[in-house]
Amino acid sequence: MRIAVVGATGMVGQVILEVLQERNFPLTELIPVASERSVGKSIVFKKKEHPIVSLQTALEKQPDIALFSAGGDTSLLWAPRFAEIGTRVIDNSSAWRMDATKKLIVPEINASQLTKEDFIIANPNCSTVQLVMVLNPLHQRFKVRRVIVSTYQSITGTGVKAVQQLENEMQSKKGEMAYPYPIHQNAIPHCDVFLENDYTKEEMKLTQETKKILHDENVLVSATAVRIPVVGGHSESVNVEFEKAVSVGDIKAVLQETPGVQLKDNPDVNAYPMPVFARGKDEVFVGRIRADHSHSHAINMWIVADNLRKGAATNAVQIAEYLIDQNLV
Repeated sequence: MRIAVVGATGMVGQVILEVLQERNFPLTELIPVASERSVGKSIVFKKKEHPIVSLQTALEKQPDIALFSAGGDTSLLWAPRFAEIGTRVIDNSSAWRMDATKKLIVPEINASQLTKEDFIIANPNCSTVQLVMVLNPLHQRFKVRRVIVSTYQSITGTGVKAVQQLENEMQSKKGEMAYPYPIHQNAIPHCDVFLENDYTKEEMKLTQETKKILHDENVLVSATAVRIPVVGGHSESVNVEFEKAVSVGDIKAVLQETPGVQLKDNPDVNAYPMPVFARGKDEVFVGRIRADHSHSHAINMWIVADNLRKGAATNAVQIAEYLIDQNLV
């Protein structure tokens, strides 16, 4: 089982390598891939050095699975080339997510959609993954009509440049800016680029990807995405409207039994999800579940997850594990 990790030196790529090792993924050869400036260097995986190669060299090695985390342009150009030679591509970029011919997969929800004909598989946006992990079981049981979500997103979602900006600002140093404004002691209501409808691309990802994963165009989603100076993970304030009135107890009972979701909700002892607790973990945490006193069919909740793990790396590795388990590769 030859596995290529495209973008192995990036933030998500590095976490993919950690997750592969932690989960004892059954690979026989690791093929780390990065930009030309990194080719010839090495990464350490399972206490062994592995030389970084170019995309062309990786293609010639004919990997069984390629985990892509190198940006949309790279994926659009190279994913089809790998697919043509029989490599299963699991892509972390937004390049293929809304392509009607490609599956958008969260394994706990819809991995069963995958077949031997799927050679390019899309990994959802990190904010979407944690949202649908909670919404899906509730939608299956109670039917979700409308979702209003405000995100509070970690700077790690932007990448190394953003982390460096925060560190520079905390030390009163000047340096390259990942954002148009300071992020230290600030909240920027701007994730990704603005679109013609005045929503950002990140906000529309939440809207469109949620519908695709839940397989229901009737679920209405309105999002506001905010960047905050946090490293540990993304948080989301979510208001969910159902077809009928649903009790808080019923909501908690469903989520308590949902694989991959951890209920952390006890206001009496200040128990609720926070990024500081989610960092480095694969679960999606949910709490602050309470009735919306302004709407009889609505519930409020707070969802937190490590965006680099379940929001990206872990989800991609889980897809690869499913392909192997089901003999699809």
